[in-house]
This record gives sequence, structure tokens and C-alpha cells, in this order.
Amino acid sequence: MYRNKIIKVLTALLCIPIIFTSCKKFLNVNKDNNDLTSPSVNLLLGPIEESVSSRMAAGGAAIYINYWMQNMTLNQPVPNEVTYVVYNSSFNSYWYYAYVTNLNNMKIMDSLAMVDGNDIYAGIAKTLTAYTLGDVTDWWGDVPYSAGLSGVGNLTPKFDSQESIYTNLQVLLDSAIIELDRGNGLVPSTDDYFYSGNATSWKKLAYSLKARFYMHLINASGYDVQTQSKLALAALDNGLTSYTEDCYFTYNGGQNYSSPWYWNFYNTSTNILASNYVDSLKSRKDPRLTKLVAPAANTGLYTGSVIGSGFQTLYNFSIPGDFYAADNANGYIFSADEALFLKAEATYYVSGLSAAQEVYQTAILNNMAKMGLSASADSVQAYLTNRGTLTTSNAIQRIMEEKSVANFFSPEIWTDWRRTGYPALTVISTANGAPANTKGIPRRFLYPLSEETANASNVPTATLTDRVWWDTK
Repeated sequence: MYRNKIIKVLTALLCIPIIFTSCKKFLNVNKDNNDLTSPSVNLLLGPIEESVSSRMAAGGAAIYINYWMQNMTLNQPVPNEVTYVVYNSSFNSYWYYAYVTNLNNMKIMDSLAMVDGNDIYAGIAKTLTAYTLGDVTDWWGDVPYSAGLSGVGNLTPKFDSQESIYTNLQVLLDSAIIELDRGNGLVPSTDDYFYSGNATSWKKLAYSLKARFYMHLINASGYDVQTQSKLALAALDNGLTSYTEDCYFTYNGGQNYSSPWYWNFYNTSTNILASNYVDSLKSRKDPRLTKLVAPAANTGLYTGSVIGSGFQTLYNFSIPGDFYAADNANGYIFSADEALFLKAEATYYVSGLSAAQEVYQTAILNNMAKMGLSASADSVQAYLTNRGTLTTSNAIQRIMEEKSVANFFSPEIWTDWRRTGYPALTVISTANGAPANTKGIPRRFLYPLSEETANASNVPTATLTDRVWWDTK
């Protein structure tokens, strides 16, 4: 199968990006599409998408985020990563994957596509660059971009302000939409695991990302909630509207081709679900419980572990259900669920409760349908009766709580918590003995030791609880 073949060359293509990062070098020579040192766009796209799924949406960074958002925990003695004890070196690999494995290769793909007039590949490259760069700046704040993808040409790049990065995100996506509209040149097919070369689907994703980034800035200095919400709504008019349009990577299952979240919880893993998450689903009588949570192997009960409890009997606790953690589960990059909840939030700010409630309920039902639950089912209707009404006092809280369930495991839940305060979380008490710079729920990643060592004069000073530029709530 083509998909399996291209994943087998993932290491060959993505582990030598320093060779690739000086695009000029090989743009001036004849390209051999069978030569891995001179790649063609159709050989780059598939491995890039797999890396986005496995390393950005579901990698170690996403695990840390889900610890801190109290969805999952470790069956290990405390203190540990769950109780906020992490170090600069803890983030080395996440920075490497973001820059060397993903952003550098996306730049190469974009440059190749532009030179050869392959518009759809160029539009895809820019869309994925915006997705990845958006995560990078939301995780770290000020980061290299304007001088950060030059490979050996600049090993000590300056750090751009987060505000300037956000301007560039919108520029990238606007350019992507133009190129996807134009559509000249090669059209991806089986090498595009997300949308099989469907430019319309890629445009919907690009518009939905624009809305995400607009809403991130509702509290940022110099921006206002009304303007950002209106911009988001205008983008969402062209965005994702149904779970059938979700952007995801399909894993075949079996050795070497299993979902990252399968590996994150099975085999020798001591990851388990946290009581905060499991108990919230149970207390709300959420009909998605059996889809999202697996019964504990020893008891058959849906049981999460109290975060900070330390070492216990592993199999007395639940892990995720098959929807996200089967070996062949889809790896979700961006879903229509998120787009619809963004629309509900923005609609509330612009048009008020009544208009927002309709969109909010549509978002809930869309996620239920994705999990195979009919809108007419008694359990779903009972859930809507209990959770479907917005009031002035609960609107943003309810929208964000439901969005966090629909966006289970997505790193975006951390951004939503930082910009709105929901879902409500409390500092884990067993973290009180941690070093001073790790007290409290983290609001950013530490800059990696690798970057501090190689680029010390440019790396900003930041602790886990310092806020990034847009985080003012």
C-alpha cells in the first residue's frame, strides 16, 4: 500500500532536514524524483502529515498538556510531570520535532511547489505551517520564525514577538487560500492522507484555522473581542461544518502503524485517565462516556485516578476508549467540532445568548454523531436538556466545557483554558513542594535546554507560569 511505503521513508526524508534547509542549493539543479536527497513534493507531503499527527497533535507535548489539563495522569510516585515538575531539557525533543522535522520540511515543500507551479501543494504547505507555527507560539510565546528556518545558514536566529507571529499566521493562511483556489499544477492524491488532494477541504481547514487564531486574541493587548469575533465568524462562513469534513490521519493498526494515543496508554505505559475527567463525564450522564473511556480491566468500572495519588494498582483505573485509543483510531488534527464551538463562542460575543445557543447545541450534536450517537436517542436528548441551555452566567463556561470534551486530547484545550479560564481547574496540592518556578498550573513551555545552549543570547527568560503575550485573562 502506498501509505505504508511512504511512512517507511519517513525517517529518510524527515531526519535529514539540515541537508534540505538550504532550498537554493537544489532548486538550481535538476531534480531526480527518486533521489531522497532531492525530494519532490509528493514524497514530502505524506511524511509531513504523519509527523503533524504523531508529533504535534498527539506527541509528548500533547501528553504534557493533557496532564496539566487534568485529563490524564501517571501511575507513578510524585512529584512528576503531572504535578508540574519539568525541566528545560524536557522540551528538547518537542522543539526539535516542531522545527527540524516539521517546519523546515514544510518550508522545503512550499519552496519546491512554488518553483514548479504546484499551487495545491504550496497551499497545503502553508496551511500546515500555520497549524504548526500556531502551536509553537502558543506553547512557547516568542519564537524564531523570520530567521528561524535557515538551517545551517543561521544557527542563532532571533526570536520574533508572538504578536508578529500571529500576523504571519494570517498571511500564511490567506496565501494558502489563494493558491488552493488557483489550483494549477500537480494535484495530490494518495500522498495526501488528510484530504486526498481535495482543495475545497483544505480551504475549509485554512479558514477554520484563521478563526482559531482570531479568537486566540480576544483578550490580547490592542485587540478587542467584538472585532476578533466578527473576523472569526466571517472566516467560519467558509470553514468546517460537519464531522465528515474533519482533518485526521488514518492509522492502519498493528505494529508500526498504530495510533499514537494507543501507544501512549498501552503496553508498558503507566498513563491512565484522571478522576477529574472521568468523574465529570459520569456526573453529567454524558452518553459519550463509553466511547471516550474504557472500563478498568480489574473492576469493569469507569474509574479515573486522583491526580497526585502516586503508585497504585494500574489496572484498577480506566484508559481511553477505542474511539481515540484503538490501534487503528483516527489521529485528529482539526475537527468541525472545534470550528462549531468557535462559532458558538464568537456568536455569543456578537449576537447574544439565543443565537449562540443554537450553534452550541449543533456543536454538541455534531460530536455525538461523530461517535455514533443519534440526536434522537433518549440519552442524547436528556443530555441536551441538562447541558444545552446557555445563560449569561454560564455561557462561556458551558461552551468551553463542551468544547474540551469534543476536543479530547487536542493541545488546543490548554489554549482555551488560558484564554477563558475554563474548564475550571485547581492546582494539584502535591505540587506544593516543587521548585518555585514550577508551582501552579503551567501557562507555557520552558524554552528547551538545546536552544538555550546553542542560541543563549537570543532565548528569552521564562518560567512555566509566565504568560505568553495573548494570555491576559
